[in-house]
Amino acid sequence: MAEPRKRRDNQGDRNAQGEKGDLTEKVVFINRCAKVVKGGRRFSFSALIVAGDRAGKVGVGFGKANEVSEAIRKASDSARKSLVKVAVRDNTIPHEVIGEFGGGRVLLKPASPGTGVIAGGGVRAVIEAAGIRDVLAKSLGSSNHANVVKATISALQHLRLRDEIYKVRGKVAHAAHEPVAA
Repeated sequence: MAEPRKRRDNQGDRNAQGEKGDLTEKVVFINRCAKVVKGGRRFSFSALIVAGDRAGKVGVGFGKANEVSEAIRKASDSARKSLVKVAVRDNTIPHEVIGEFGGGRVLLKPASPGTGVIAGGGVRAVIEAAGIRDVLAKSLGSSNHANVVKATISALQHLRLRDEIYKVRGKVAHAAHEPVAA
């Protein structure tokens, strides 16, 4: 009697590795494409997914396949490989920033505690996956889902904390209540 074949990848078990269990994923957009052939139409699907740990890491993935579930799996794997670190300060962003990708432009502004995430669609998915709780956002350019999501990630990558900037300039950060000695 032949022994059943074992899977080489962890495709069946999404919690096989510790990293996979603590990431949240959000499907931003699924597109259906039709190819007309002799026997009728052949459909294929593409999926855009955002993954993040809600603690300052976020990534985006795009996958294409003949079935929706396979496209989502490919996009999910791609998103996990493209995680980037984001500067977060007190559940908001440290400063105002504009991100651009293709025709998409996204403006992000820090917000006071309790404001929540004021953003729509793909921008909201990226910000929530990164773990930012208070922010104001506006999509200024293209409404293409992929470009808006990538522009948001570009904006988040441009964020820098005050300590990082002082370190690069070779200066010492002072507390807000201490007067600076001249």
